[in-house]
Amino acid sequence: MTITFITGANKGLGHETARRLLALGHTVIVGARDEERGTEAAAALGARFVRIDVTDDASVTAAAADVAAHEGVLDILINNAGVHGPHGDPADLTGADALGVFDVNVFGAVRTISAFLPLLRRSPDPVIINVSSGMGSLAITHDPSRIESSVVAPLYTASKAALTMLTTQYAKALKDVRVNTADPGYTATDLNGHSGPQTVTEGTDAIVRLATEKPGAGSGRFIDRDGPLALS
Repeated sequence: MTITFITGANKGLGHETARRLLALGHTVIVGARDEERGTEAAAALGARFVRIDVTDDASVTAAAADVAAHEGVLDILINNAGVHGPHGDPADLTGADALGVFDVNVFGAVRTISAFLPLLRRSPDPVIINVSSGMGSLAITHDPSRIESSVVAPLYTASKAALTMLTTQYAKALKDVRVNTADPGYTATDLNGHSGPQTVTEGTDAIVRLATEKPGAGSGRFIDRDGPLALS
């Protein structure tokens, strides 16, 4: 039985990923910051809820301790929690705005990986999946045929670029863990006011693919629902 922990799993892409992986036989742990919403989501899915605020060291440590006490091992960690950050004129952005976005989208992944790595290393085939975005790709955001090239979101795009680079660095350093990045694509979620043309099911295709690959599938990759993407 594959044991999978998903951050930000009370709604959107995280919730749909949990639903799909449960249907495929995974034991899924729903991680979320809001205890009430997380508990309700887990109950509706038939999963277990563990509270985790990825911006808080103590909360992340406590979540890892909870999984250690109940499951004793973790096969897959999906770092899905993310925020978009402020909209509007970039001239109005502040350092505090930047810290807030990076604290969730990048530093949160670092905290969670560090806390859960000992549990992952108890698995015969440990996997880390970081949910990034084509919005963090230099190539995609400069391609006029892609919708990502028309969007101005400095903090979100910069944080996702950092998360993708972070993934490749972990993949190089952690030879015993498969570490990959998924781009959901432009999906209708709360993050974009449900403006995306993809359904959440379509948006989770890349995540589910990475979570269901066989051992030896490779590390340090960036994929979307159609396949590999360039790491640039």
